[in-house]
Amino acid sequence: MKALQPLIRSTELFAEAKELIPGGVNSPVRAFRGVNRDPIFIDHADGAFIYDVDGNRYIDYIGSWGPLILGHNHPEVYKAVLAASAKGLSFGAATEGEVLMARLMTSLVPSLEMVRMVNSGTEAAMSALRAARGFTRRDKIVKFAGCYHGHSDALLVKAGSGLLSGGMPDSAGVPVACTADTLVASFNDIDSVEQLFAQHPKQIAAVIVEPVAANMGVVLPDDGFLEGLREICSAEGALLIFDEVITGFRLGLAGAQGYYGVQPDLTAFGKIIGGGMPVGAYGGRREVMELIAPSGPVYQAGTLSGNPVAMAAGLCQLQFLQDHPEVYDHINHLGNMLFTGLTEISSRAGAPCSVNHIGSLGSLFFTNEKVGDFKTARTADTGQYARYFAHLIERGIYQAPSQFEALFVSYAHTEAEIHKTLEIVEDFFRIPL
Repeated sequence: MKALQPLIRSTELFAEAKELIPGGVNSPVRAFRGVNRDPIFIDHADGAFIYDVDGNRYIDYIGSWGPLILGHNHPEVYKAVLAASAKGLSFGAATEGEVLMARLMTSLVPSLEMVRMVNSGTEAAMSALRAARGFTRRDKIVKFAGCYHGHSDALLVKAGSGLLSGGMPDSAGVPVACTADTLVASFNDIDSVEQLFAQHPKQIAAVIVEPVAANMGVVLPDDGFLEGLREICSAEGALLIFDEVITGFRLGLAGAQGYYGVQPDLTAFGKIIGGGMPVGAYGGRREVMELIAPSGPVYQAGTLSGNPVAMAAGLCQLQFLQDHPEVYDHINHLGNMLFTGLTEISSRAGAPCSVNHIGSLGSLFFTNEKVGDFKTARTADTGQYARYFAHLIERGIYQAPSQFEALFVSYAHTEAEIHKTLEIVEDFFRIPL
């Protein structure tokens, strides 16, 4: 794969953007600061490929950070969006698409008895926590260091994702009072959770967790960890909330909860349920969800929630996944090829690397440590990752511009793209580290 053309137009656009947009980007990880580069501006995409404004083509392993499980511009999703758009972009009123989406999601995910659509994963997680507090009449929540649940005030405590690579361990502008009831445990450490419940008896409303952490890089749950959380919450009268914004419908039609056989009380969704359009949702036990306004006293609203175009895109994508189980066979096969290949290549090179993956989702960490929590993830050499990123991007491989983000394989990828990627990775590991 040939080297990139000079990024002339991207450079021009970034210079202008910095004068008009904070940091020149509308979401921090797009700034590429975690890899010591300026961002690349994208013009269009198709299938497994993304194209920048200077005409360069890349094999894309970001897929809009996970939503595009079928690849860019999948023809069925594209047609669904066009058809919905022809009827109008937004009504601010109830539509049939919302009912169809709710029916499909509740039929696919056993823990969902009712679901409410919102506009983002941040809204979904924030709203699920409000529902949990309203149901339990308790204030405190437990989250895990390195898990990211969006940018609502109460959850910006030891968060992952862009906060890690952006050099901001917490956010300015968040009052201390907003995080006073947020307790932080260690991922894969049940004892740390039990200690918090012992220190705050009958005060904890919920435990919120990414069942597969994917915002400090991909970190899998140890055997018994999710089951342990379920047992603790049930015993203590707290709700268990799974943040499946990334894992929902990616690990299978029932998400991570189906994969691991652990049923939460509430779940936050996003990404795939919008087919590439902005969307989120939260849902779970009927007795909890019936407390949401207008049925009950827990208020949550959104003018664009259940947007008809987003519903059409997401419904089409979910129905395609339901009707074509071979999608999961394909992406899991390619994911295994990619991440097993990364492990073998780095091992042959004697490089200090650790690879975590599950299905089509994974990360390579530049560390000798087995990465199982926030502490071990932070041992990764971000400088070496930046050099690795530069080697790949300059040869047409578009992956996460941060050590602490995930790679996503889509249905549009083929073995040819995986082989090409691994060849370029192998070239990198031939360079003295």
